[in-house]
Amino acid sequence: MKRERALQVVLVVMALFYTFWGYLLFDSLWHSNWLIQGHNDVMPMFLSLNAALGLCLWFAIKQPAKNRLLIAYVAWSSLAHAFTMTIQSAEAIAHGMHRKDSPQDIVIFAVIGITILALLPPKQASAAGAPISDPRLAER
Repeated sequence: MKRERALQVVLVVMALFYTFWGYLLFDSLWHSNWLIQGHNDVMPMFLSLNAALGLCLWFAIKQPAKNRLLIAYVAWSSLAHAFTMTIQSAEAIAHGMHRKDSPQDIVIFAVIGITILALLPPKQASAAGAPISDPRLAER
């Protein structure tokens, strides 16, 4: 029970974090920051995906075991994000440059991913030998 409560607390923090990105998205689109500041049209798309993920997390908080796949997606996408930023940082260093937010962003997303994976609810056992019902087809 403590593990589930800890996961719920982490999910609330993550839902707040990702939902806040909706504000950043709105601000970026409203002021055309993505266009004016270096023509970065990828950032609003990235923000929209994570803002939507934050909204979905609010629904997963109440029953984490039933939303295991969504929670696992948050963890694995955070680790993928950290891995991608690690590669970008290494490439920047190889070219004599420095990424603005490195290494803080790498550590933050790696910690998010590892923490959520550690608290991920176990798979629920399916009823072994349960009969599979015939698909219900629409009647004419």
